[in-house]
Amino acid sequence: QLQLVESGGDLVQPGGSLRLSCAASTYTSDAYSIGWFRQAPGKEREGVSCISRSTGGYYYTDSVSGRFTISRDNAKNTVYLQMNSLKPEDTAIYYCAATLGATVQSMCRMTSLVHYWGQGTQVTVSS
Repeated sequence: QLQLVESGGDLVQPGGSLRLSCAASTYTSDAYSIGWFRQAPGKEREGVSCISRSTGGYYYTDSVSGRFTISRDNAKNTVYLQMNSLKPEDTAIYYCAATLGATVQSMCRMTSLVHYWGQGTQVTVSS
């Protein structure tokens, strides 16, 4: 059973930055894709960014492209999400997720493909 633990959520002013971290217990395969999803109150959970653990290939949803950067450190079993130029509409609970056998684009577009979820970390963008 893969366990994912997120950290780094906080209250930040518009225009500010945060870095989220997702630490995994252990990966039994390099074929995992790891992703960040978010869910705002009253809205469906959506894929934000996903990365291939083996190739480093990545995907961003349009609303965060150019502002967010996903990266991985396989030696630490950790994936990061650097979030810059934050906007109030980025406010949500951010979840880390892992999937086997899916492309990063597919994983980010279909929550039904996710095999493992973290517990989530709150990001609030407000003045």
